[in-house]
Amino acid sequence: MNLFKYSAPQTFYPLAGKLAPVFGVLAAILAVAGLYIGFFVAPTDAVQGEVYRIIFIHVPAAWMSMVIYLAMAFWSAMGLGLGTRLSFYMSKALAPTGAMFCFLALWTGALWGRPTWGTYWAWDARMTSQLLLLFLYFGHIALTNAIEDARRADKAGAIIALVGAINIPIIYFSVKWWNTLHQGSSINMTKSSMAVTMLVGMLVVALAAWAYSIAVTLVRVRSITLERERRTEWAAAEIARQGSKA
Repeated sequence: MNLFKYSAPQTFYPLAGKLAPVFGVLAAILAVAGLYIGFFVAPTDAVQGEVYRIIFIHVPAAWMSMVIYLAMAFWSAMGLGLGTRLSFYMSKALAPTGAMFCFLALWTGALWGRPTWGTYWAWDARMTSQLLLLFLYFGHIALTNAIEDARRADKAGAIIALVGAINIPIIYFSVKWWNTLHQGSSINMTKSSMAVTMLVGMLVVALAAWAYSIAVTLVRVRSITLERERRTEWAAAEIARQGSKA
C-alpha cells in the first residue's frame, strides 16, 4: 500500500473518517481503565497521601501538551518544506487539543501545588515555561484564524510552531537546569521509582490521551479540509451530500 497517496486531502479525508471513531472508542476504554487504576487500585503515597492521585491526570496532560506541540512543528516543517496542504491542516487541527492539555496540566498542577507547596502558583522555571507554551498555542490559534489569506496564515502559524518548539526542551529539562519546586522525573528509559500499579495507571491514561488526541484531530482536520477544499469538485460533492442528510 502506497502511504504517500494519503498526503492528498481527497484521499486522507475518508481514511480520517474511518479511523476517528476507532480511536475515540479506544480513548474511552483506556481512560476508564487508567483512571480506575489510578484512583481506586493504586496505593496511597506514603509522603503525599491521597492528593498525589492528581498526577494521573496532570502528568499525561503535561506530556501530551509537549508531544502535540512537537507534532505541530513537524507538520509545519513538512508543509513549508514540501508544500503539502494537508500538513498545514494537521498542524492547525492539533493546536486546540494541545492548548486544552496544556491548560489542564497547569490547572491540575495548581490544584496539586496548593496542599503540597502551600501555593497554587510559583514562578519557577517549569511552571513559567509551561505557561509560555499555552501562550504559544493561543498565539498559533489566533494568528491562523486572524489572517484572511489562507496561505499566509499557514506560513505564519508554521513559523510560530517551529520557533516555539525551542520551548519544549526547556520545559522538559528545567528541573535539571534550574532549582525548581518540581521534583525530578520518576520515570526514565531504564527504570521507574514509582510503584508498578501507579506506573501502569499513569501509562494507561497517557495512552488514552494519545488516542483521544488522534480522534479529535482527525475529526477536526476533516472539517478544516472541507472548508479549505470547498472549491474542488470532490469537496463540493461531500458538502452537498452532508447537506442532504441534514
